[in-house]
Amino acid sequence: MILKQIVAVTGFLVVLPLALAAAPYPKNAVHLDTKKVPAGCSTCHLSFNFKSGGGPETCIICHGDPSRLTREYKNMPKNFAPAGSDRKNIEAEFVKTYRHPTFDARGIHRSNETLPETDARMPRHAECVDCHNPHYVSSENKFAGIRGRRVGNVISSVSKEYELCYKCHAESANLPGRHTNKRQEFALTNPSFHPVEGEGRNTAVISLLKPYKERKVNGGDVSTISCGDCHGSESPDSPRGPHGSIHEHILVDNYSKGDNQAETPFAYALCYRCHDRSSILGNESFRYHALHIQGKGGAGGATGTSCYTCHSSHGSPDNKYLLSFNKSVVSPNSQGQLKFVEKGIATFRGECYLSCHGVDHNPKSY
Repeated sequence: MILKQIVAVTGFLVVLPLALAAAPYPKNAVHLDTKKVPAGCSTCHLSFNFKSGGGPETCIICHGDPSRLTREYKNMPKNFAPAGSDRKNIEAEFVKTYRHPTFDARGIHRSNETLPETDARMPRHAECVDCHNPHYVSSENKFAGIRGRRVGNVISSVSKEYELCYKCHAESANLPGRHTNKRQEFALTNPSFHPVEGEGRNTAVISLLKPYKERKVNGGDVSTISCGDCHGSESPDSPRGPHGSIHEHILVDNYSKGDNQAETPFAYALCYRCHDRSSILGNESFRYHALHIQGKGGAGGATGTSCYTCHSSHGSPDNKYLLSFNKSVVSPNSQGQLKFVEKGIATFRGECYLSCHGVDHNPKSY
């Protein structure tokens, strides 16, 4: 049976080189590297549907538990199995508590689908081929060959990581109710945003740790970040990318969003990757930072509130300084007002009109 499959695939591949020669496949595409995949196309497509390649179950033969590769190719000719030992076990990421639904929502992906999704009834899904084109992917560009979003009758190509994320996390008609449009939040026209699409507006973020800078001046300065800087595995030894994590929202570090909790390096570990904890608790940019985060009990107390209570993690269409109040904790004040008003420019002064923890801000100035 195996011999018949090999003959059938070989016959198919007689004409395939002509198609490959005409296709703009990059020379560094890893799956077309005969040193790594000596049997070529038949390595993945043998006994599988040529149109789909077999789905994520095919991918984890090489990119999952190493024993899978041994079992799958044990009866195949010598040197048929993929070579090399630089593959990581991505299968382990998809059994973590927080993960993309690659193996949770099977059989939904359509080869001709266009994202963002236009049908609100369509279940959310994320198969390997939604983010990676197996014929184009390279070590340098994990999302090479992926179609971008549709704008009118034109479908662009993905060139930046955030463009790939926007395919499902921006204008999708089936976006879950608790989720927001990330394209709108990261828009460069907003008063404030984390610098994903471009450098931020605030030129005085005094809590930034090196090598992060508001503006890139020297070669080692980092003035923009990527979605993958915050979203991905908690382990540096795992495959890069937002496949799975032990932290909520597939975050690389812990980010506690609750109210009435203690401030610790772990509670806001994600924020403290870029922002100096001593600067924040030293009230260098906001003189009541420590009071809000640690609570009235100070260090070691458990009455503080999360960074998330006052700040958006992505961007704020309404305010500077990523201010966007969590309405499950913050509510309008006695006059029905819920807003922040800046006083001066780059002076770290302003007024808050709101009610929080039973304290009426009408306003509270700093």
